[in-house]
Amino acid sequence: MALNLLMLGPPGAGKGTQAERFARTHNIPKISTGDILREAVAAGTDIGSRAKATMDRGELVNDDVMIGILRERIEREDACGGFVLDGFPRTVAQAAALDGLMAGRDPLTVVDIVVPEPELVRRLASRLICESCGVGAPMGGGSEVACARCGGKLVQRTDDDEAVVRERLKVYHRQSEPLVEYYRVRPTFRSIDGTQPPDRVAADIAAAIESTGVGAVDGVGKAVDKNGVRQGAQP
Repeated sequence: MALNLLMLGPPGAGKGTQAERFARTHNIPKISTGDILREAVAAGTDIGSRAKATMDRGELVNDDVMIGILRERIEREDACGGFVLDGFPRTVAQAAALDGLMAGRDPLTVVDIVVPEPELVRRLASRLICESCGVGAPMGGGSEVACARCGGKLVQRTDDDEAVVRERLKVYHRQSEPLVEYYRVRPTFRSIDGTQPPDRVAADIAAAIESTGVGAVDGVGKAVDKNGVRQGAQP
């Protein structure tokens, strides 16, 4: 059984970090729509060319194009055992389109990382990135002044000013928070306390996924069914 995971949560909840961590430790791809959009444009695919034409006009890529790009990505061989979605869907309309894309596939497990707004503002307003390579410093990581990857200077993101952060959270509440209500009624939906240390959050995510009954993950990062049979193996 494929392990298809969708991470939800507001800016600063840590969903990108947890999605990357889960994908890496479970040997499935993390699919970010921003990344696959850039890949499709660079590869010159039909949909990528359509997206490029839209972006060249200074317009936002529409949902139909994004769904087409996502369809191409999840049909690749490395995603046959599952994937982690980060950054899509952002609206209920996109979620409905994703449901159509998932028809005939193994269920989508949805994890919502919950963090109170004051904590989100504190995290985002203190978040640093490397001005050389763009890698973010771990939140709450201490008083580091240099990038752990390249040694570059750590600076605040321009969109992490407190006033900007609060506006971003308003946009999230207006556009993306209804996704939680859209998915909440599903038996594969779980909420996680994102105020805990990252290791505890990661452990809770793993436990939440297993509790859905959709499937678990064995010690070598392969999806298994409820009887412990590895995907693709003979029972």
